[in-house]
Amino acid sequence: MKLLTDITPLREYPAFRRLWLGSMLSQAGSAMTNFALTLQVYDMTHSTAAVGGLGVATLVPMLIIALPGGSLADTVDRRKLVLAMTTCQTAVSVLLFVQALAGPGPAGVWLLYGLEAASSAIGAISAPARTTFIPSLVRPGQLPTAMALNRIVFQTTLIAGPALAGVIAGAVGVKGCYLVDAITFAGSFYGVGRLPAMRAPGTRDKARGKLALTREGLSFIRRSQVLAGAFAADVSATFFALPLALFPAINAERFGGDPRILGLMPAAIGVGGMLTAVLAGPVRHVSRYGLAMIAAVCVWGLSFAVFAVTPWLWLTLLSLAIAGAADTYTVVFRQVIVQTVTPVEFRGRVNAADYVVGAGGGQLGSLESGVLGSLTSPAISALSGGLLTIAAALALAVALPAFRRYRMDSGDGQQGADGGEPADPRGWQRVRDRSSGRR
Repeated sequence: MKLLTDITPLREYPAFRRLWLGSMLSQAGSAMTNFALTLQVYDMTHSTAAVGGLGVATLVPMLIIALPGGSLADTVDRRKLVLAMTTCQTAVSVLLFVQALAGPGPAGVWLLYGLEAASSAIGAISAPARTTFIPSLVRPGQLPTAMALNRIVFQTTLIAGPALAGVIAGAVGVKGCYLVDAITFAGSFYGVGRLPAMRAPGTRDKARGKLALTREGLSFIRRSQVLAGAFAADVSATFFALPLALFPAINAERFGGDPRILGLMPAAIGVGGMLTAVLAGPVRHVSRYGLAMIAAVCVWGLSFAVFAVTPWLWLTLLSLAIAGAADTYTVVFRQVIVQTVTPVEFRGRVNAADYVVGAGGGQLGSLESGVLGSLTSPAISALSGGLLTIAAALALAVALPAFRRYRMDSGDGQQGADGGEPADPRGWQRVRDRSSGRR
């Protein structure tokens, strides 16, 4: 069994390769802006609470916009929608560069909050719509590998983006990070610009209200045990067992508050995630994706339970690395389930819900662990969160048997727990032909 992630989708599908490369360039720029915003807000206010306000500015627009944005993606050409949102995101980065170049104005930190909120709202429309492209760009049997390759983009930018931003900010200030981000959106235009039209075939009635479409999408998720189970498993994992807010306190208690060790903690999660993203070859041979996701969530919870009680640095970092490794598999399994279970006409709305689950759960989890840690102790908060994650995953396995039994064929076709047909068995070939210049 090959351990390395198969790169066949990058070799065989030019459209997917362009999207992958463009996404890596663009997301690296976005990671630099995230770093620069945090640094600039702290430099302006010297307040950790003010820095925490960036989280609120990110989360609230995302929760408000994502689901209606998914409904919009199911009524228009998704390619044009992503290109329009990319233009708006580029404009926000240019405005961030201009304000950094001009110096703090009368609006001060509130201008940064406003620009971050705008960026979050735009991303809540763009990111889910962009994810709907992938099932149409590769054949169904290559979808798990494509999702693993997509995770490599995330892990690479997670590690390299802040590191590069630190160098740029140290040399020319945060304005350099914002300028580089604006330039790297060229990668997004490169990846999406040459795709064919990506219009959802089943929802063409523009007269229907977005609220009705959103309700229809939520109803579809609620009726599907497989989707509901995948989302619930991921939310329980990040809500109960993502104790990022506890890292400084645990570092202070056990390791004397050494900032170098504090920096190693999130880095260990990133390294573990990157390792399994690169060594995702075995994912191709997994068929029971529901059961595999439950197992990965349990490993995630167990890792943080060990992190909560170990006094040794080596085991602390190892447990965090294992958690990061489990996280990559959890995300890949969830995304494969979402793309294979969802009919093409619902993908905008379901991917919007998936975006909220993936991005919002971590924000809430950090808040939950921090509050519980202040009421009890950091160790108790981390330990209880890990154990509750395992309990929730096992409860979902019992309560949602269709999720637990969900299978996907390892060949070109895919099949759900009820034996249904693939959501879009031929669309991938049409897009591949057009992107390769074939007639």
